[in-house]
Amino acid sequence: MDIQSMLSQVVQQDASDLHLLLGIPPMLRVHGRLGAIPNTEPLTSQTIREAITPLLAPEQRELLNVNKEVDFGYQFGEFGRFRVNVYHTQGEWTAALRLIPSKIKSLEDLGMPEVCNQFSTMKQGLVLVTGPTGHGKSSTLAAIIDQINKTRSEHILTIEDPIEFVHKPIHSIISQRELHADTHSWEIALRSALREDPDVVLVGEMRDYETIAAALTVAETGHLVFATLHTNSASQTIDRIIDVFPAAQQAQIRSQLAMSIQSVLSQRLVPSLDGKRCAAVEVLMANGAVRNLIRDGKTFQLDNVIQTSAGDGMITIESSLAQLVMEGKISYEEAEKYALRPDDLEKITVRSTTEPVRVDPVSTSATQENQG
Repeated sequence: MDIQSMLSQVVQQDASDLHLLLGIPPMLRVHGRLGAIPNTEPLTSQTIREAITPLLAPEQRELLNVNKEVDFGYQFGEFGRFRVNVYHTQGEWTAALRLIPSKIKSLEDLGMPEVCNQFSTMKQGLVLVTGPTGHGKSSTLAAIIDQINKTRSEHILTIEDPIEFVHKPIHSIISQRELHADTHSWEIALRSALREDPDVVLVGEMRDYETIAAALTVAETGHLVFATLHTNSASQTIDRIIDVFPAAQQAQIRSQLAMSIQSVLSQRLVPSLDGKRCAAVEVLMANGAVRNLIRDGKTFQLDNVIQTSAGDGMITIESSLAQLVMEGKISYEEAEKYALRPDDLEKITVRSTTEPVRVDPVSTSATQENQG
């Protein structure tokens, strides 16, 4: 089976990923579960190289030989793009190819809560979408950028590794830059961004001190910045950003972050009862209490603010999971696996089965004021 046939199988079986590893058949990930492409033999070193080589441009082949790994995008006809990572395993070529569909889904199609529609109306600041690899962060960001593109006249600048969803100008103009092909580093691209007259900047991933510092600077200077991090919760996201800086700078960074942060959306794709996956989310919206806690170094109290601020659109991951259980979309056992606070999940689920969950705006406001 050649590489084009394998990629066709990804599309036909509604898979998200294709894995090529020595000694096993080509593997597909379908709705989060791995399985071999039917009627295929274990791959050899030669068959892997023969499959991957047609995808590699000469400069990508050189990067693979020098760096032992390379990321790039590959357009597969009208079906979409593949984000390709080729790397070495015990001296042999190995590859992971992720399908990026040609059609960008809306936030509603992705199962995102109504509050996420606010992200596309914001004018400046930092919005972070977090979660493990393969849990839909890129799709969520693409939906937000697409919404801006359809409703606002802006210059949208993306910096990605590699470019995933390709956006066509509608009401906005869009500059999509790819690491290595269009720029040498995240830091250089972000520094240059301030001279490229953007209104909205998408950073594929805030990976290190330099990238995070540059993204904060862009957000501080009146731009709307979207970025991703591999963190499990809103409070952990804030801590991760602060902790990458030297201790002597952390007070200043807390102040910068408190001023610029707008929201943190942490998401998971949870196996559903219909054999697919659905999104569970945690949402932190930056109100006065949140900004004060970040500035004062009391991020351990952010979870309490989220729990008591449903009126501001905030959602805990446990509330989201409990709602999915109530709607009959996921099992309680599956929800437990993804809950950060299983005891809270149990309490919410029990309460929801006996009485409607109500939020008292007066008590919520008072609680926030006391915490701030």
